[in-house]
Amino acid sequence: MMSLAQSPAAHKGGARDLKSALEIDLRLLAMIAAVAVIWVGFDLLTDGIFLTARNLWNLAVQTSVVGIMTTGMVLVIVTRHIDLSVGSVLGFVGMVMAVLQAQILPVGAGWNWVASLGLGLGLGVVIGAAQGWWVAHRGVPSFIVTLGGLLIFRGLAWTITEGQTVAPLDETFQLMGGGLLGSIGAFWSWVVGAAGIALVLVRTLLARRRRQRYGFAVRPVWAELAVAGIIIAGIAGFVVVMNAYDRPRTDISQGIPIPVLILIGAVIVMSAVTKVTKFGRYVFAIGGNPEAAQLAGINTKLVIMAVFALMGLLAGIAGAVQTARLNAGANSTGELLELSVIAAAVIGGTSLAGGTGTIAGAIVGAVFMQSLQSGMILLGLPTPMQNVVIGLVLILAVWIDTSYQRRRL
Repeated sequence: MMSLAQSPAAHKGGARDLKSALEIDLRLLAMIAAVAVIWVGFDLLTDGIFLTARNLWNLAVQTSVVGIMTTGMVLVIVTRHIDLSVGSVLGFVGMVMAVLQAQILPVGAGWNWVASLGLGLGLGVVIGAAQGWWVAHRGVPSFIVTLGGLLIFRGLAWTITEGQTVAPLDETFQLMGGGLLGSIGAFWSWVVGAAGIALVLVRTLLARRRRQRYGFAVRPVWAELAVAGIIIAGIAGFVVVMNAYDRPRTDISQGIPIPVLILIGAVIVMSAVTKVTKFGRYVFAIGGNPEAAQLAGINTKLVIMAVFALMGLLAGIAGAVQTARLNAGANSTGELLELSVIAAAVIGGTSLAGGTGTIAGAIVGAVFMQSLQSGMILLGLPTPMQNVVIGLVLILAVWIDTSYQRRRL
C-alpha cells in the first residue's frame, strides 16, 4: 500500500528529473506539439493532402517570409516595443526593387538585380532607423510611429506606380522566391543537411566544454546525446521531405528552396546576435529593466534605433523574397502580414512585457501560423474567415503570454 501511495509522487519526481536533465523548454515543446496536432488534424480534414511532400515544400517557402521578419520582431518586442509597419515596409521595398529592375535600371544587365537588391535593403535599413529615431530620441510610442509607417509606406507603394503592378523581374532575382529552379536539388540539400548536423555536434561539444570550464552544471551524457539526436533527426527528416518533391514533369528533386536557405541564414545570424554578442545582451537588458540598463551605461537610444534598423533590413529581405516569388511588384504585397509576424513571435514565447524571447521559439511560431493559414486555404475557407481565425489566435496567444507571466510573479 505504501509503495502504491508513493508511486504518483515518484512519477512526478521522475518527470521533473527528466525535464531537468534534458533542460526542456516547456513552452517550445508545447508549441511543437501544437504544430504536430495542427498538421495531423489538417491532414485528416484534407484527405491526406496536407502532409504531402508538395504541400510541405510550399509551406516551407511560405514560412520563410514570415520567419525572416519574425527573427527581427523578437528583438523589437523584447525591448518592449512593437512594429506594425513591417508588412507595409515589405510591400514598399519590394515595389521599389521591382520598379528599379523593370523601369529604371538597364533591363537584361547582369548587375540589374544586384543593384536593385542592394538599394532596396539599404532603403529598409533607413526606414527602420528613421522609425527607431522617433521612438528612441523623440519618445513617440512605437505603436504610433509604426502605425503611421503602416499607412505611409502602403500609400507610397501605391503612389510610385499609381496602383499598377510592375512585372516581369530579372530571372536571376526570381530564384530568391523559390519558383522554377529556385531550389538547390537533392545533392546540395544533403550537403546543407550534413553541414547542419556537423554544426549541431560541434555546438553541443563546445557548449559542454564551456560549461565545464566555468564550473556550470552540465547535462548527463545521455541527455546531450538525446537532445542532439532529436535535432539531427529533424534536420535529416526535413531534407528527406524537401527532396521528395520533384520539379514539375520531371524526376528531379527540388531540394531545399532558396527562400528557406535565406531563412536558415537569418536564424543562424540572429541566434548568434542574441546569444554571443554584446548587442544581444544589451537588447535583453533593456527589455528586462530599461532604467537599470541605462544606469549601467548602455546607450539605450542607440540600441533601440539599431533594433528598428535591423527590423527594416529583415523586412527588406523578406520583401525581396516575396516580390521574387510573385515575379512582380504588387500594391497588395504584405498586407496584414504584420499580424502573422507579431502572432508568430508571441506564440513562440516572446513576451509582450519585454525581456523574454527566443529565435527558435519564434520560428516554431511562424511555422504554426503558416500551417494554420495553409490548412485553411486547402479547406477552402474564405479569406475574411481566415483573418477572423488569425485574429482569434493572436488574442489567444497574448492571453496565454499574460497568464504565463502572471504565474511567474
